[in-house]
Amino acid sequence: MRTENRIAFGAELPENTGMLARVCSAAVNGIEAYPVEVEVNAGWGDTVVVIVGLPDAAVKESRDRVSTALTNSGFKFPMGRTTINLAPADVRKEGPSFDLPIALGMLAASEQIETDQLDHFVIVGELALTGGVRPVKGVLPLALRAQAEGKIGVLVPAENAAEAAVVAGLQVIPVQNLREAASFLEGTVRIAPVKVDLDRVFEPLAEDELDFAEVKGQESVKRALEIAAAGGHNVLLIGPPGTGKSMLAKRLPTILPPLTLPEALETTKIHSIVGLLTPGQGLVTRRPFRAPHHTASDAGLLGGNINPTPGEISLAHHGVLFLDELPEFKRSVLETMRQPLEEGHVTISRAAGTMTFPAQFMLVAAMNPTPDGKMPGESRCSPREIHNYLNRISGPLLDRIDLHVEVPAVKFREITDARPGELSARIRERVMAARHRQQARFRDRPKVTCNARMGAREIKAWCRLDAPTMELLKFAMTDLNLSARAYDRILKVARTIADLAGAENITADHVSEAVQLRSLDRQIWG
Repeated sequence: MRTENRIAFGAELPENTGMLARVCSAAVNGIEAYPVEVEVNAGWGDTVVVIVGLPDAAVKESRDRVSTALTNSGFKFPMGRTTINLAPADVRKEGPSFDLPIALGMLAASEQIETDQLDHFVIVGELALTGGVRPVKGVLPLALRAQAEGKIGVLVPAENAAEAAVVAGLQVIPVQNLREAASFLEGTVRIAPVKVDLDRVFEPLAEDELDFAEVKGQESVKRALEIAAAGGHNVLLIGPPGTGKSMLAKRLPTILPPLTLPEALETTKIHSIVGLLTPGQGLVTRRPFRAPHHTASDAGLLGGNINPTPGEISLAHHGVLFLDELPEFKRSVLETMRQPLEEGHVTISRAAGTMTFPAQFMLVAAMNPTPDGKMPGESRCSPREIHNYLNRISGPLLDRIDLHVEVPAVKFREITDARPGELSARIRERVMAARHRQQARFRDRPKVTCNARMGAREIKAWCRLDAPTMELLKFAMTDLNLSARAYDRILKVARTIADLAGAENITADHVSEAVQLRSLDRQIWG
């Protein structure tokens, strides 16, 4: 029969009511981390482990992982009632990353280790039943939080150490197992901190397997993609099947400028919390290229689920989101992209809370002009069929795409031409020169990273037109029946064309090219 130790009201407490240990850890909320204090009290009573502080199922299961890992690591499982509190108690805790701090707290509370280092390190890690430490998600945000909290360093799984080591001024201690972590905190084992040479991480990588030189013909489309890359503009490629739309889109990252360190940190944080970093990878140094299938749901594209996590548009942050066969996506899914395209972030509200994820990406979409792939004048589809097909893409969404580019069929003489096309490296040089002009122009406005991100104030300051050029734009606006949003986007594209040409002022030639890149949708949808 089970018995319980009880204390009568007013009775004197036993001399040993237990020991309390505190371990510093952290958890991720959105893409930012917040500190979590793991309090462990080893007291008297029946042997039981109680975890409080709004733990989810994975955290509750840690009691079984931790107890087995302690035994298999040669430690004694604490007898009596062990209470574990994850503070703050009003925020839900998720995932197995609290295994290691809970185990170390139990060892400290039961006096199996003696250390004064628990206040100086943030500790995370999942425990295997053998006592080994497995990698966890979101280590980069946790390391940044540890730096902000003024901690000396972090104890992390060895496979996550390179990721945490990109944070300057932080000792990153890689641990392979529970015994090693305990010995390091006691001072009986010395572990060299992991260091990462950021200059070496950002060294130019080997040449890409893909190159614009491999694309035969399509010089006008290459020009449009160069303009898009130089200004960070969204692009819609319209043409029959087999003209190279996907081939061109996949080569766009090869002409984009390299990520800066702040951009790489932001991008890596998103990929880290989703678990997309490879073991030993410290930073994402290439601009992302995401190409979700047209069956993707709104949660898959924007993010969501019960506990909001980043979707494809956030995984494409500072990179390219490629939507092939654009009309095949559900219209409701496409409409949800309007706000992120305009504001550069997405806010998701669920019962578990509201999260905001960054989403500054270049949208590159590709589509056929009609259901059978032919141009409207050549298609055998009925006008109603063509109308229904095109109507899957709304006008407001088209307005948010800066460049509408026709991709014509490649001519036989271009396919058989043995002369190589222009290399991506040459195009990238011109793109980077244009971006440098923009960085100098917007040096006092850190949120404006390229021409596509200009607001009304920047357009007014940097997109002035002389009288003849303004008259030309007025005629184009009237003739094509363009919206006010289209007006702003034409000015942004014209500013980018001027930057590629090294021109200080926007001329009529720049505006004419920008209007030409904006008029195809009126010819097809109009």
